[in-house]
Amino acid sequence: MVSQAENYSFPPRRSLPAGEPRVRTNTTRSTRLAYLILLPLLLLVSLSTSAQDLTASVDRNELAINETFTLTLRYSGSQSGGQPDFNLLEQDFEVLSRQQSNQYRVINGRAESFVEWTLILAPLKEGKLFVPSLHLHGQISDAIPITVNKAGQTPSGDNRKAFLEVELDKDKLYVQEQLLVKVRLYTTVGLHDIATDPLQIPGAHIEKVDEQRFERRIKGVGHAVYELTYAVFPESSGELQIPALNYVAVTGRRDPFSLFNRNAQRIRLRSEAKTVQVEPKPDSYSGSHWLPAASLGLVQSWSKDPEEFKVGEPITRIITLRAEGLRAAQLPPLPKLNIDGLKTYPDQPQQEDQPGSNGITGSRIETTAIVATKPGSYQLPAVTITWWDTKIGRQRATQLPAFRFNVSGTPVTNSAAATSTGLPSARTPITNEVEPGFWQKVAIAAIASHLLWVFYLFYRRGNRVHEKANNARGSTGVDEQTRALGHAIKNGDAVQIQQALVHWIGARWPQVKGSSLSELNRQLNFEELDKLRELLGTALYLTPPKPLNQQQVQILASRLIKREIEEKIKTEDETLPGLFSQ
Repeated sequence: MVSQAENYSFPPRRSLPAGEPRVRTNTTRSTRLAYLILLPLLLLVSLSTSAQDLTASVDRNELAINETFTLTLRYSGSQSGGQPDFNLLEQDFEVLSRQQSNQYRVINGRAESFVEWTLILAPLKEGKLFVPSLHLHGQISDAIPITVNKAGQTPSGDNRKAFLEVELDKDKLYVQEQLLVKVRLYTTVGLHDIATDPLQIPGAHIEKVDEQRFERRIKGVGHAVYELTYAVFPESSGELQIPALNYVAVTGRRDPFSLFNRNAQRIRLRSEAKTVQVEPKPDSYSGSHWLPAASLGLVQSWSKDPEEFKVGEPITRIITLRAEGLRAAQLPPLPKLNIDGLKTYPDQPQQEDQPGSNGITGSRIETTAIVATKPGSYQLPAVTITWWDTKIGRQRATQLPAFRFNVSGTPVTNSAAATSTGLPSARTPITNEVEPGFWQKVAIAAIASHLLWVFYLFYRRGNRVHEKANNARGSTGVDEQTRALGHAIKNGDAVQIQQALVHWIGARWPQVKGSSLSELNRQLNFEELDKLRELLGTALYLTPPKPLNQQQVQILASRLIKREIEEKIKTEDETLPGLFSQ
C-alpha cells in the first residue's frame, strides 16, 4: 500500500482545458478586490452608526423617596447644536440641576468627541418608575427602570449623609388647639445654599416660632442639626395632613475661586408626610369662648395706691390676660364695668404674641381709667375666664377676685360738671318796664361805647404789663422744668420722667390742673402726651414690666416741647391789633 501510494500522482494542471484556470483565477481576484473596497465602507458605516448613538445611564436604580440620583446622557453624533426635550422627565421626577459639557479625548490612539448632559433628579412618588426615552437628531436613548422606596428603607438608609425628620408634639388635638411641628435637618457633610419649602396646610393658621442649631450623635456618628419649629392652629375638626417638605441644598465646600464648583453636588431632601386627628370642641365645655390652652392667667395692676381714691381723680386699672398656646387674636374681651358712681374710660386693648420653643404665648392688655363721681364704698366684680386645659384634658376657670375700695371727697354736682366742661350757666334776662325813645337810645349807646373803649384801653395797658412780668417769671420756670425733664429722660427712670412731665406741664400751662398724666391730657388732648403716658404706663404698671424705649420717649418729648414753642409763637402773632390801625 505504501508503494501504491508513493506511485500515485495527480494529473498536472497543464492537462486541464486551456480556458478553465483563467476563468477561476479572474473570479477569485474580483471577489477579493470587492471585499477590499467594501470593507472600509462597511467600517465607515459602522463607525458612523455608533458615533450617532444617544446613550443614557444612571448612578443607581434603587433609592428612597427623599433621595436623588444622577442621570447621564451622551450624544456622539456628527450633528451639532440642540438638546433633548428634558420636559419629559418632569412627569415623575424633579430636575434639581442640569449641566452640559463638550468633551474631546483620545484613547489608545483613537479620537472621539461627544456632548454630555448630567442631571440630578429627585423622584416625585414611590413605586416603579422609568426614566423615559429621550430623542436627539433622530437618535433615541433607552428607558431606564427606577425603584423608589419609602424614606429610609434603602439599604444605605442608615448611612445617609443628610436626611429630614418631622416630629409632632401630639397625635391628637382639639380644634384651634396649638400643634407644634418640628422639622429637623440632619447632616454629616457641609451644606450650603439651603432652600426650604414653607409649611402650608389648608384650613390651619401657621407661624414659625423657633429656629435652632445644635449637634446630636446617632449610633456614634455626630450630626449637625438644623431645627425649625412651627405652631399650627387647625380651624376645623377632622384629619389634618402635614405635607411632605422639600429641602434643596448643595453639598461640599464652596470654592469662591471656582466658576463651576465641580466637586459640589446639589441634593434634595424630602420629609415624610404626617397625619393628626383634630377633635371638635367637647360637648361638656360650658365656657362662652372656646380657649384650649396649656395655661391661662389674669393679672391686675393700678397706676397708684388703690387706698387713695378721691372723687374726681382718675386712676388707671390694667388687666393682663395671658395664655400659653393661644394667639392674642383668640383671647376674648373682658367684661365692661357698669357701676353707679363710677365713670370708666377704656383705652384701645393691646394684643401681643410672644413666640418661643414652646409655641406662642398670647397676651391681651386692657387699660381703663376710672373716675368716681361721689364718695362711698365700691366693689369691682370678679373677672372669671373659663378655658380648656390641654395638658390634663378638662375644663378649668381662672378668676380675678372682686376688688373693694373706698372713695373720699365731696360729690360732683351738675353745676361743677358744667363749669368743668366750660358750659355757661343759664341766666334770666333782665326786662325794662320803661322803654326810652329812639334818640335817647342812640345817645345812650354812643356814651356807653365811648366809655367801653376807654375802659378797654386802660385794661389792655395794665394786662400787657402784667403779662410781661408773668412771662418773665414763667419762662424761667419752664426752662428749669425742661432741663429737669431732659435729665430724667437721660437717666431712663420712668417714675422720674412721669413726675418731670407733670411739673413741666404745670409750669408751661398753669391753667391746666391735675396730678396725673391722664387727667392733664384729658384737658390738653395732645397726641404726644397720650403716647408718652402709654409708654410710661407699660414700663411702670405692666406685669412683667416692659422695658422703656428711651429713644421714643426722647422723640415724643422733643415734639411736645416743639409744640409748646409753636403755640407760644402763634399766641404772640394773634394779639389784637391797635384800635386805630388801618
